[in-house]
Amino acid sequence: MTVRINDFALKIATVNGTGSASANALLMQAIFRMGVPVSGKNLFPSNIQGLPTWYEIRVSGDGYTARPAGIDLVVAMNPSTYPEDVAAVRPGGYLLYDDSWPLDPELLRDDITVLGAPFGRMCVEAFTGDRERTLLRNIVYAGAIAALIEMDMEVVDATLRATFGRKPKLLDANFRALRLGHDFARAELECPLPFRLAPMDATSRHILIDGNTAAALGCLYAGATVGAWYPITPATSLMESFRGFCERFRVDPKTGERRFCIVQAEDELAAAGVVVGANWAGARAFTPTAGPGISLMQEFIGLAYYTEVPAVFFDVQRAGPSTGMPTRTQQSDLLSLAYASHGDTKHIVLFPANPEECFHFAVQAFDLADRFQTPVFVASDLDIGMNDWMCPRLEWDDHYRPDRGKVLGPEELAGLERFYRYVDRDGDGVAPRTLPGVDPKGSYFVRGSGHDRYGAYTEDADAYRDVMDRLARKLASAGEAVPEPELRAAGNPELGIITVGGCRAAVLEALDRLRDQGISLDYLRVRGFPFGSVIHQFLESHERCFVVEQNRDSQLRTLLMAETGTPRDRMIPVVEYGGLPLAADFVVEQVTARLAEASV
Repeated sequence: MTVRINDFALKIATVNGTGSASANALLMQAIFRMGVPVSGKNLFPSNIQGLPTWYEIRVSGDGYTARPAGIDLVVAMNPSTYPEDVAAVRPGGYLLYDDSWPLDPELLRDDITVLGAPFGRMCVEAFTGDRERTLLRNIVYAGAIAALIEMDMEVVDATLRATFGRKPKLLDANFRALRLGHDFARAELECPLPFRLAPMDATSRHILIDGNTAAALGCLYAGATVGAWYPITPATSLMESFRGFCERFRVDPKTGERRFCIVQAEDELAAAGVVVGANWAGARAFTPTAGPGISLMQEFIGLAYYTEVPAVFFDVQRAGPSTGMPTRTQQSDLLSLAYASHGDTKHIVLFPANPEECFHFAVQAFDLADRFQTPVFVASDLDIGMNDWMCPRLEWDDHYRPDRGKVLGPEELAGLERFYRYVDRDGDGVAPRTLPGVDPKGSYFVRGSGHDRYGAYTEDADAYRDVMDRLARKLASAGEAVPEPELRAAGNPELGIITVGGCRAAVLEALDRLRDQGISLDYLRVRGFPFGSVIHQFLESHERCFVVEQNRDSQLRTLLMAETGTPRDRMIPVVEYGGLPLAADFVVEQVTARLAEASV
């Protein structure tokens, strides 16, 4: 029998609200501490508790992090999902289930191996109290998994001790539960399985982190001091993390004074208003939200664009439209963000692909907002924002200083005969601004109604066009200021593949597989909008490009057509919009099928 080392996937089926997150995190952390690349995907319901939830762990010595298409071991702890769990096991794989609740014989498959373990009964016999038995049942299955895939128990023990070290009673009970599952599996089950772990040294300069935490840390480092929000899945944890960082680093140790302000507003529109007002006053302020929140914020987004007030918005995208599927991932807000609000608007949008870029793009978003005096969006998604990713340790340049753009102080104002807010003195489309209270000479009044270059109210056609044309020039120049695309050349002038955001992991893995089949494609990942010259050149230099994205309507492809003039038939859509993170298998299947069709 062929043994696969550090190349397999697990899927754990539980009930939401039963405490399985701690056990799953224990497994992830222990594998990571063994030096083995690992990633996790949490598939959870949008209610508080009681419905099924799944957690997928992918172990890849080669460092692949996309969602696996085939599952080698499914751990079924929820009888209500036994049919789905049995179906999820790949041919030749294994199902481990809690036989305290029987498995219908009709569900059995000839091409998988079924392993039963009385996790529930073991906990009833070993522990007291319903809550303790329910919670520790998760640690018992973690112990069994550790035996089945040959985890280093010293590492597992150290990870458990790091988690519960300050709570001796919990630590003791968890150790007992862990050994209960581990010893049972070693005595009664096939251990280890034909796929298993072996120590590596591939994680030493990496961390496990989710995108929302990384983005919140980026906001802190960027100098943000004001956050306004209205809770919404999957963006809530971003502000919660920012608050935690501020409590740790933005409280004066001597006086206890909090040097930050976080406002939970009555709705998303109010949160956007707080952000616009705080930025106008000179603070760096932001709001995290999702698609429904962006829809409600449109009025203030348009106000900030037209009055040229910096503002930063984090859109952790989820499946829509309307309420949609709040706990499923998608990339369905691309068009909404690019042209948010009514009238002729266009916005800077950054597209991180992982938590590392969430951290760095958060910092860039504030600099770009100040530099161009306009709203800037960071378009993450649920998969990036809430799931566990392995990424390089976050690096920071201590020489960094915020780019506040063209802000006139008393000395600069003293050299002007008169300050006019919207006069473009440098010809780059960006008019200098002032901050309130700095100097009476820099005071001005403006509102969302029509205004001329001097800031005066007007409905004159020429004066209105003058301002709108300057805004267009300003945003056009931003195309060379946003993060450059990621490029990988395969030397194929005919075929390219273009993607965005969290699709990166699956597309890069798919490219490796396609290359093994003799199919090479040049690769480009969009990292910012408006599109810069590199994207124009890539499209012009390839006869056809696959455009891979996670929405039904090919929104990235539509943006590329609208902004670059590339003919529609030169861009082949590859779309997945079911709400699950993208898998490399899907990309490979779509590309090979389209190429086969073209060759007929």
